[in-house]
Amino acid sequence: MVLRLADITPDVSPDELVAQLVPPSMFDEVSFDSYIPDPNEPSQAEARDACRAFAEEVVKAKSGKKKGLFGKKKPVEGRGIYLDGGFGVGKTHLLASIFHACPGPKSFGTFVELTNVVGALGFNRAVEELSTRSVLCIDEFELDDPGDTMLVSRLLAELTAAGVFIAATSNTLPGQLGEGRFAAADFLREIRKISGLFQTLRVDGPDYRHRDLPPAPDPMSNADLEATAEAVEGSSLDDFDELCRHLDKLHPSKYNRLVGGITQVCLEDVHPVENQAIALRVVVLADRLYDAGIPVRNSGAKLDEIFTPEMISGGYKKKYLRATSRLLALSRFQPGDTH
Repeated sequence: MVLRLADITPDVSPDELVAQLVPPSMFDEVSFDSYIPDPNEPSQAEARDACRAFAEEVVKAKSGKKKGLFGKKKPVEGRGIYLDGGFGVGKTHLLASIFHACPGPKSFGTFVELTNVVGALGFNRAVEELSTRSVLCIDEFELDDPGDTMLVSRLLAELTAAGVFIAATSNTLPGQLGEGRFAAADFLREIRKISGLFQTLRVDGPDYRHRDLPPAPDPMSNADLEATAEAVEGSSLDDFDELCRHLDKLHPSKYNRLVGGITQVCLEDVHPVENQAIALRVVVLADRLYDAGIPVRNSGAKLDEIFTPEMISGGYKKKYLRATSRLLALSRFQPGDTH
């Protein structure tokens, strides 16, 4: 039976959102030892070694907390490490390796997932919940608006004061967060406060998703796409416009559940998205599909034409390029593959 994502409206409780803060399944088995640095990019080996040392510091801090008055253990103040680099250089692999090497309780999520959790729980309860973590790993760190900037600045300050270590990845240096998206200069104090929490490491290299690989396949005809969907159990088949309208009404915190159990996503009549708010929802969907390793097939325009040149030249350029990179990788995937 072919499903339609546009017909699925999942219900996700705040507690479920917290429970979902773990690495994507494709990173279940990764480690520092399984990270293979490119010999032509020395920054990769340097980043791996620094991340390993950071994880060892977390282990040491959580196993031997300092004692204060009356023999009570006093938490060691946490600190942060921040991996800055382009797409597909293994930053998430290293972030997941930190997560696996540190003692629990611990949490791992994208920046969007983290802000969704804070929104669902409320700030005070989120701080109470997350302050018990040894480490909070934040993938794809980004500041899209002033509200995010103020929220995250306060959140990270409280968590590190409580002894939580913070590891993050991004495509933007911490001091440049928010550039081109809002009046970042007006919030420079908060951005500098965030930047000051982290030791920043640069990870250079080409996108491994496109090393020595052919271009993305040409779009199918609608008839072939429908046959492809019917041939794979658990496939979804959606008209692209209908799915975009559904995504606009569905909170991004539910996208993970939306694609749960789907084996292949088929999109009919793909075309460039003119509305930036919808385009950003497509970015989140692409991230969740990539995390789950779900192949994508399509008719209409090519997958690298979804985001218009005007969008790609704007403040969300890196988001759109990351999403395009991931969609092209998924277009080469076969159902049941791992990546």
